[in-house]
Amino acid sequence: MPLFATTIAGSLPKPAWLAEPNRLWALWRAAGEALADAKRDASLLALKLQEDCGIDTVTDGEQSRQHFVHGFLEFVDGIDFARKVEIGIRADRYKAMVPTVTSALRLKTRVHAREAQLARAHTTRKLKFTLPGPMTIVDTVADAHYGDRTKMAMAFADLLNAEARALEADGVDVIQFDEPAFNVYLREVEEWGIDALHRAIEGLTCTTAVHICYGYGIKANIDWKATLGSEWRQYEQTFPLLARSSIDQVSLECANSRVPIDLIALLEGKDVLVGAIDVATTRVESPEDVARVIREALKHVPRERLYPCTNCGMVPLPREVAAGKLAALGAGAALVREELVKA
Repeated sequence: MPLFATTIAGSLPKPAWLAEPNRLWALWRAAGEALADAKRDASLLALKLQEDCGIDTVTDGEQSRQHFVHGFLEFVDGIDFARKVEIGIRADRYKAMVPTVTSALRLKTRVHAREAQLARAHTTRKLKFTLPGPMTIVDTVADAHYGDRTKMAMAFADLLNAEARALEADGVDVIQFDEPAFNVYLREVEEWGIDALHRAIEGLTCTTAVHICYGYGIKANIDWKATLGSEWRQYEQTFPLLARSSIDQVSLECANSRVPIDLIALLEGKDVLVGAIDVATTRVESPEDVARVIREALKHVPRERLYPCTNCGMVPLPREVAAGKLAALGAGAALVREELVKA
């Protein structure tokens, strides 16, 4: 892998022929085998786009999932999708209609075998696959069975671990757990969130990662960020815990944020996936914009542990915007690589 090997948080916009563009929870345009074919074709396009843009560790762009959490939950017994209730998510940042856990949880079957095996067969680059983290899943469902968030999180962690082990057997190089809830429930992260994450990665020998950001570029998240003051210091509490954890990589938000850049030094000993692309704007960064973030991060992270990334998933963005941002990410990393060679 080259110095400053690039990757993305996970999701990319879906083609208009697959789902309604520029939105979360977009409805599929087809059904049955036609939908399966459309998902496959969109996944191959997502891989090709990343390769063309110089992304070193690629994903399937989450093209087969309507939502990063519910794409997993659809394969879990013990969840009643017909029994939806409205709850506050991320400490009531926004409301959502969510399914209800009604009995003990178990996997019906493999969750992402088709997508992972397809991606592995069609790229020679390192392949990352993303899964929702246990705490974030717990925050995105209603509970009518366990009566305890910790117990339910551990049950979900066991299911995630089973799928993660199978993904590793499929040839996936990096398995990432998405935990935006880690930026909200700071006390719970220490009390049981890290333990649940450890349970999800138990027995894995591939690279493991956790993604912690301030959310997609949607209004609810942007409004929430406006309440966080001149500095966003949530990472100050979570990063020391993660530095002592067994996780290999931490993916975080940085570009155009109010996160003090020096906080990433708290991740000593971990690979740091620094968000150098802002997903909350349709403005396409220049390579120099990306390079500037990398240079600042290098003041606090050893070069061999720095991986330029996106702040979060890009699924709500227009496709042409996401493509431009990917190209800037690849070119910006190349700029800093060249500078170090010349130095």
